[in-house]
Amino acid sequence: MKKLLVVILALSIVIIGTNQVFGEKNVFFDSVKFIQYLDENTALEEVRNGNLDIYYYRIASDRLENSQDREGLQVFDSTGGSYSILVNPAESDVFNPFSIKEIRFALNYLIDRKLIVNELMGGYGSPIISYYGPSDPEYLTILEELERFNFRYNPTLAEEIITNQLEKNGAVKIDGLWHIDETPIEIRIFIRSDDPVRKSIGEILSTELQIMGFSVKKDFGDLNKAFVIVYGSNPADLKWNLYTEGWARSAFVRYDSVGLGQMYSPWFSNMPGFNDPSYWNYENPKLDEITQKIYTGDFNNKQDRANLINEAIIEGVNESVRIFLASKIDQYVVNEKIKGVVNDFGAGVPSRFTPINAQSQNNGLVIGVKQIYQGAWNPIMGLTDSYSRHVWGIVSDPGTFKHPFTGETFPIRANWKVETAGPNGGIVVPTDAVMWNPTLQKWENIKPNTTSKSKVVFDFNFGNWHNGQKIDMNDIMHSLYFTVEWGTQTNENDKTFDTEFTPRAAQSIQTIIGVNEIDEDSIEVYVDFWHFDEGEIADWAVIWNVMPWEISAAMEKAVLDGKVSFSRSGATSKNVNWLSLIIPNDANIIKENLKGFRDSNHIPVSLKEKNLEVNYFNDRFDSSVKWIEKNNHAVISNGPYYVESYSPESRTITVNAFNDESYPFTIGSWSEFESPQFPIITKIELEDVIKKGDEFSIQVEAKNTDSIRYFLTNSQGNIISSKSMPFNNEKIDIRIDSSESQKLQLGTGNLKIFAISNNILKPDFYETSFIVSENQIELPESPTENIEFFENQSGNWIWVIPFIIIIAMIIFLRKYYRKP
Repeated sequence: MKKLLVVILALSIVIIGTNQVFGEKNVFFDSVKFIQYLDENTALEEVRNGNLDIYYYRIASDRLENSQDREGLQVFDSTGGSYSILVNPAESDVFNPFSIKEIRFALNYLIDRKLIVNELMGGYGSPIISYYGPSDPEYLTILEELERFNFRYNPTLAEEIITNQLEKNGAVKIDGLWHIDETPIEIRIFIRSDDPVRKSIGEILSTELQIMGFSVKKDFGDLNKAFVIVYGSNPADLKWNLYTEGWARSAFVRYDSVGLGQMYSPWFSNMPGFNDPSYWNYENPKLDEITQKIYTGDFNNKQDRANLINEAIIEGVNESVRIFLASKIDQYVVNEKIKGVVNDFGAGVPSRFTPINAQSQNNGLVIGVKQIYQGAWNPIMGLTDSYSRHVWGIVSDPGTFKHPFTGETFPIRANWKVETAGPNGGIVVPTDAVMWNPTLQKWENIKPNTTSKSKVVFDFNFGNWHNGQKIDMNDIMHSLYFTVEWGTQTNENDKTFDTEFTPRAAQSIQTIIGVNEIDEDSIEVYVDFWHFDEGEIADWAVIWNVMPWEISAAMEKAVLDGKVSFSRSGATSKNVNWLSLIIPNDANIIKENLKGFRDSNHIPVSLKEKNLEVNYFNDRFDSSVKWIEKNNHAVISNGPYYVESYSPESRTITVNAFNDESYPFTIGSWSEFESPQFPIITKIELEDVIKKGDEFSIQVEAKNTDSIRYFLTNSQGNIISSKSMPFNNEKIDIRIDSSESQKLQLGTGNLKIFAISNNILKPDFYETSFIVSENQIELPESPTENIEFFENQSGNWIWVIPFIIIIAMIIFLRKYYRKP
């Protein structure tokens, strides 16, 4: 019977075109070439004429306005990115105005966020004041607190705050310029010139600061230069005061545990000083405590977590060390002949699933990128830029990942079963379980009567590494060893310390109680971690490795020998290279270490108690040495593609299909991600003029929607009414009673409505303003049917001008933009 089945399967192989051999290949394409195109306009034409299949960078909206502009193209709107200003708060021998919290905060009134969105971004985005924007699942959690800030472009208020604080510190204004100790106060702003939007933001902010009376020095550059000037210098040296940042995401996350720590808190090593002990470092124990609780699951229920998130947001915005400006809606272009694009809510079209799932009649996929190489390629503290992660995402498979449309955790190479005792309970950990002891340098058994909040049993889909060696439990245990060893600083002279990695890993290992190997591909993991979503417990507990243990060991030796550093800040402070496995020089260091391991019969300390045969170690060492010699790089992982070559001269990285029989996924495994059903607001009915104190209604029509949430605010930004309502039909009537209407102020009111789906966690968003009067007045009808709304350009009107002028201006300004 089994032989007959094989024959039937062989006869059923379907070949489409020249490259799609179902049942034999793991991905549609034999290769993917990433090639640098700095100029977006050139890239757009190359995608149109078929020389490029996809361009992994946004295209300006004015280049895609009509059907003729889009000829030969598919255009995808993607969310997830944002713009921010990083502010240097360092105290220095030279006066730094931004060391004063109030002056940093005043920048929120000096920046015209609506101008950035409507003019610089062509309406393709939304003003934001925190890390979370309207398309983030956490946004509705914090919206009420954000509304209370009521930030508006108000340079008069900004100047008042700045003047008050400067004068308190002894500054005087002479001929329109601020001086302190008879020296002009200079602000250095580092402007990303490789991004037109950020370049314009920097120019506008520079002008505003000059108007305030500061001497402004502008420094232009790309990310590589920013790594040196901003991220690689001591903040106290004041080589920069402000930096125009941009952010992209690699995944859409339902319950974000990392973002607030990364964007606001010193412990995550992403704030000025970056935890380099030789630098001045920004400190905020309150933010550290709050965001570490979010990160480690230190809460009792969903509301506790929401409270922590709100506390972190309030403190982060008040501190204004990182000031968020706008969330982006990027337009990506894809040639019309390409099918199977996965437009992840976080990563957008550059999702890891796009090159894996995409298909055409060609053997290879060609992707244009803005930059081919920035930063460094190592899985410890490299691969920090979006450009390298685009490639890394298809070269490596994680144990778990986030669903591109729900943000929930799902298995890739690690299936799981969770058992939890809740936030305050305990599960007894067996004494057979072990944990690495960095002081004694050995695995220790767990003591009797030790308990944990949760237990997760993982069943791994191992397969082979790209070099042909089998992935095994030693790779898993070495990964745990490395996290504990480098996440613990045993003393001041501990060499296994990295200024960026250690503080982050330290938070994780505090919750890991122990592990127990069940068989050759299964393990029990005991953690003091709880979450109301079991998938989040599994995601926290998973132990995985994206490179063979021997590569990790060789990297570790290279760092301990002082030849390279895992992190950017470590490389800068030690004056060594930032370890990059794709660079031949660094790959050769790894190769020589592997040879040394082999020749000396070296056994890593993490595996000494395994009693493995010498041949096992030699096979591992030899396979990786041969890989490096053949490919001239040391990037060895486990994904559906492997790195074939990196050519700095031609600005290309080529990856080839890893058609290994052990790989657990085949063609079409991720096709379900191609066509999500979005919630859509199709119609809004709201009177143009509302009489103060009168009951009124808002009719909402929507599709693919499970609930509606609305926020009604007055002209001062105070919330008048806010509710979440189930949406069972295609229409709902929101009633605002007279007591709520009475709280509105004469002038204008503001309405925000979100359509929410339980299956697609990206709400549709509508915002508009309306007139609040003492008398009911009818205005000309403004059609809203079948429009998906996004941004409304209306301001806070002062009720001191003739009423008829207000009406005329509101009619003129009341424009509903289609959300990109």
